[in-house]
Parts: sequence; C-alpha cells; structure tokens
Amino acid sequence: MSRKRANTHDVAKLAGVSRTTVSFVLNGVAGVQIPEETRRRVWEAARQLNYYPDAAARSLASGKSHVIGLILCQQADHLAADLFLPEVLRGITDNAREWDFRVLLETVANVSAPDAYLSLARERQIDGIVISGPRSDDQQLGQLVAEGFPVVLQGRLRGVDIPFVDVDNVAGAKHAVAHLITLGHQRIGLITNAPLHYTASEDRYRGYRQALSEAGITYDEALMRQGDFVEESGYQAMRELLRLPNRPSAVFVASDVVAFGALAAIREQGLRIPQDMAVVGFDDIRLAPYMHPPLTTVHLPAYELGWQAGDLLLHLIRGETPMRTEVLLPTELVVRRSCGARARQED
Repeated sequence: MSRKRANTHDVAKLAGVSRTTVSFVLNGVAGVQIPEETRRRVWEAARQLNYYPDAAARSLASGKSHVIGLILCQQADHLAADLFLPEVLRGITDNAREWDFRVLLETVANVSAPDAYLSLARERQIDGIVISGPRSDDQQLGQLVAEGFPVVLQGRLRGVDIPFVDVDNVAGAKHAVAHLITLGHQRIGLITNAPLHYTASEDRYRGYRQALSEAGITYDEALMRQGDFVEESGYQAMRELLRLPNRPSAVFVASDVVAFGALAAIREQGLRIPQDMAVVGFDDIRLAPYMHPPLTTVHLPAYELGWQAGDLLLHLIRGETPMRTEVLLPTELVVRRSCGARARQED
C-alpha cells in the first residue's frame, strides 16, 4: 500500500507548533515574526515527512509566485548560438534555489512591442525580473520601474536609476585593443557583438575607440562592422573587412561566438592566424581555448554575473535594502595564440 501523503497537521505535530505557524513558514508569508529556531524546526519536519506546500496555495498565502523572470533581449533563434548564457543561467538559478525561487526564461526580440514582457509582471506570474542585455530603446522598462516592480539589469543603461550587475565592458575592450597595439598593429578592425543599441555593444565599441585614441591612432569607420550575436554575422563582417583595399592586420571581435565566424572567413581566404591576421575575442566561453589557434579573449565571470543579479533581485523582492545596487565585476585578458603573443604559461 502507498504511504499516506503528509499534510500541514503532520508537520505541525512533528515540529511542535501550530498549523498556522507551519503555513506562515512554508508559504513565506512576509511581516510575521517567527523565531529562527522555530522556522528551522518547521523546515526540518517538512523535510523528514517529504512535505511540500501546494504551489497555488503558497502563492495565495504569501502573495508571491516564487518565480523570477530572466528576460533575454534577443531573438529566440540566437539562444542556440549563445554559449555564454548557460553559465549565467546556472548562476541565477543556483541563487534562486537558495531562496526557494524558480526562474522563468523568456526571449524578447522586439522590446518596443506593446506587451514584450509587461504582462508577466502585471499578472503577477513573476515576483521580479532580470533584464539581460538591456537596450536603450526599451520603453517598457521605465513603466515597470515607475510601478515599483522589482527590476535588476544585467548590463547598464546610462541616465536611469535601476539596480544593475555588469562587467566593465569599456575597460575590457580597451585592454584587448591596447594589447594588439603593443604587438605592433595600427590598423585594427572591430566587429561588435551586437547592434549598438545594446548597451554592452556600445560600451565595447567605446573601449575600442579609447584604446586607439590613447595610442594616437585615428579612428577609421571603414574598419568597423556590427555583429548580431551569431557566427554568421561575424563571418559576413570579416569577409567585408578582408575585401578592403587596405585591410586590417588585426581584428577585435566583441564576442567569442561572433569571432568563430570571423575565424572561418579568415581561413577561407587562405590567411594564417595570427601571422596574417591577429584575432582577439570577448567572453572567454568554454570553447575558446580549444579553437585553432586557441583564442585570445576577454574573460567574463559568467556564473558570478548570474549569481549576483539573482541575489540583488531577491533582496529587492523581500523588501530588503541590498548592500550595493550597482555591482561592477572585473574582466581579465586571457592571452592565447590567436593574437600572435604566446600565453604567459607557454613562455
């Protein structure tokens, strides 16, 4: 015979508390003062009895869905090429799990659509939202913030007061291009990771230009192309750069995935990497060290980006004041053979 499923009465009896206390603790009802030791006993009793509160009842009791939204501002078909996302997603879900929350993933290609993601918040399907890859033309974002809905950006928007977690994209790109300059390159191409209305893309473009300016190199717009998240965009952009009468001797590609397409285009022309064309990427995805040659790139702490964004959002959802509402994580240039300089560990 199957064992009878435990209920709140069983949990209350084992924990030595009332059923009301069990409901308050397991449903996460805010504003109720319950000693931490009592909470521990309730959760331990629930664990021993293998009892889990009904999701619908829990939502009614707490006024929360216990779900956070992760909104990716890109087309759904770009996800297959996004080799950076899995670590970010692992970070945010690991953090959410510690708070007993789940993560709902959505892609939004057109942030100007009448209801790109507002209904998720207004219908209380989610308790808070992380916007990954925010865009400067996103009008709905301001509406959410004005309504007091918990929002965290994974990326930055200048001129708006919204909590964010990001890396220093300007500094990372500047370091990458400056490294190519120290290797003797003067004509350095740029292929962005995405169109420039994405803030990360704009920042990496700014870093590229700053490195040139500080080295006394005049910016040449002919050497700049915009990528669009996927390998194909890097392939097409690199082919255009290679057709220039005075082509670059090096290229900074502001995404490793986009760089894979650029590498293919360079080889297709019979050129050697790095002898004929030095290449530096951005992101340091797991495949980067295994490219031929291994890809020099800017390392981003992907897991930490996800973890910190989730942590910041969940503090806001609980009505707590986070220690920091602006989290800027460092980047690091990882030197491998694609740029023409041997990695330090290979010297």
